[in-house]
Amino acid sequence: MFGLFKSKINEIMTPVNGMVVDLKEVNDPVFSGKMMGEGFAVKPSDGKICAPVKGRIKSIFPTLHALTMETEDGLDVLIHIGLDTVELNGGGFSSIIQEGQKVKAGDPLVQVDLAFLAKNDKDDIVIVVLPEMKDKKLAINLGTRQVGEIAATLE
Repeated sequence: MFGLFKSKINEIMTPVNGMVVDLKEVNDPVFSGKMMGEGFAVKPSDGKICAPVKGRIKSIFPTLHALTMETEDGLDVLIHIGLDTVELNGGGFSSIIQEGQKVKAGDPLVQVDLAFLAKNDKDDIVIVVLPEMKDKKLAINLGTRQVGEIAATLE
């Protein structure tokens, strides 16, 4: 996982290895229309979902398909794993974290079985959005979309 967003206060890492995708390309109007906020997505090459920031686990959906984190300076970060994966009722997901737990960027959060998602016809895209960035600009450079060659800044 590599740094994707940088500001004076925050650096947000990609939560999973894979190919970075512009949020507009996500096959869900809520995310592609940025109704949940600005962000990015990653088409994962493995199922190890890690903390993109240092902070605290704010909430974990019972189905483990989504969670929110809060950075040390109060920025909320939503991680949503797959599309329509809530319908799996937690199948294919395992977690080792708890609400309120403090984590560092790169700490494992959730393990997802990508083959299980494929078998159940679920898109495995991992979406990261910043709800507070809904009305603010976020500069993202997706020149080379392979994780590790990307930089962006919060404005």
